[in-house]
Amino acid sequence: MHDIRAIRDNPAAFDLDLQRRGLAPLSGELLALDDARKAAVSAAQANQERRNALAKEIGAAKKAKDEARAREFMEEVARLKAEAPELETQQGEAAKILDARLAAIPNRPNPDVPEGADEHGNVEYRRFEPTHPWLEKGRQHFEIGEASGLMDFEAAARLSGSRFVVLKGQLARLERALGQFMLDLHTSEHGYTEVAPPILVRDEAMFGTAQLPKFRDDQFAAGDGYWLIPTAEVPLTNLVREAILAEDELPLRFTALTPCFRAEAGAAGRDTRGMLRQHQFNKVELVSITAPEKSAEEHERMLACAEAVLKALELPFRVMTLCTGDMGFASQKTYDIEVWMPGQETYREISSCSVCGDFQARRMNARFRPKEGKGVQFVHTLNGSGVAVGRALIAVMENYQNPDGSVTIPSALQPYMGGLTRIEAPAAKDAAKDPAKDAAKEGTKS
Repeated sequence: MHDIRAIRDNPAAFDLDLQRRGLAPLSGELLALDDARKAAVSAAQANQERRNALAKEIGAAKKAKDEARAREFMEEVARLKAEAPELETQQGEAAKILDARLAAIPNRPNPDVPEGADEHGNVEYRRFEPTHPWLEKGRQHFEIGEASGLMDFEAAARLSGSRFVVLKGQLARLERALGQFMLDLHTSEHGYTEVAPPILVRDEAMFGTAQLPKFRDDQFAAGDGYWLIPTAEVPLTNLVREAILAEDELPLRFTALTPCFRAEAGAAGRDTRGMLRQHQFNKVELVSITAPEKSAEEHERMLACAEAVLKALELPFRVMTLCTGDMGFASQKTYDIEVWMPGQETYREISSCSVCGDFQARRMNARFRPKEGKGVQFVHTLNGSGVAVGRALIAVMENYQNPDGSVTIPSALQPYMGGLTRIEAPAAKDAAKDPAKDAAKEGTKS
């Protein structure tokens, strides 16, 4: 949500920022709407002030026993009272129109965000390559998973339709291990507080983080005013809605592992095979609430926390600074972490870390009281994936695949897998336990 006062103070700067986003100038339209709101407020105030003044006049007229004049004043009061509800309605409607227009405009990009129309304008920030040799090409995750019998898209389609998957056996355990490993890392080493939030939220929470109203078609409505969360960013960030925090409480850092639900309305025909783009997926989310002067520093810190997951798993990745045409609606600046996928022979996004400034805080009315100075200020909010569990599973499967169809488990995950060092197809494990082979071995021993 934008501050109309800031727009009025410097409309040219606002329009320039929108131009960097590929939008036409809007300050003139917004200021006209604000003028209409101010006029409606003034009319309502003038009505009330005149009634207050008339009340004194009526008292004076009655004291002077001037009944005719008192009656004249009372008639005017009655007329003003009759007009008041319409003036209040006009005031409310004018404010609602302005707020709705402001809510539909994306955040202003930071000055250091590169300009560009789409993902081709993104700029590489840094990259990480593990010390051990890593695959440049290989089979895709769904080929490995289906061949092992542990990844079943057909069963999922019978249950729920396209863009779902059923994981079984050790692949299901590996996905669980990834989420638990990430939570342990962020809580024990990075200072985040684990939260188990609701995954059903109301309109107000979705509006607060800017999923509504603009991205309504991308969400799953659950009925009765509830929505399935597209990311734990929604409940975690809204933990501070309608709150006034003390500056000493900041920063707040939250993390959660939740299922996430997205309609993928704009992804028709994209990534239809495999697990890359699902309606339901698990993700570890990171959210920070900070004072304004600390948000840029916190953004770099959050990025480093997300990177630490992939470094521990020894997965090759690169970090991209998103350009103005590719960054999200609520973001001032975004880093995307892209992990190497040998099956596709390309990098794919696995984490997106964004600083939103006070954009979401204004929508949530989330504020803090500075230690020095008077009044309150809006907090700054940040969010990032720490990381997407399903995509981490894909990256592990493709980067740690073996020629025999098995998948080596990264050492960081082995304690979460009961010491298991590799995932093999059930057929291969059954062959290893073949009774005929065991009998032959016994005969050889005798």
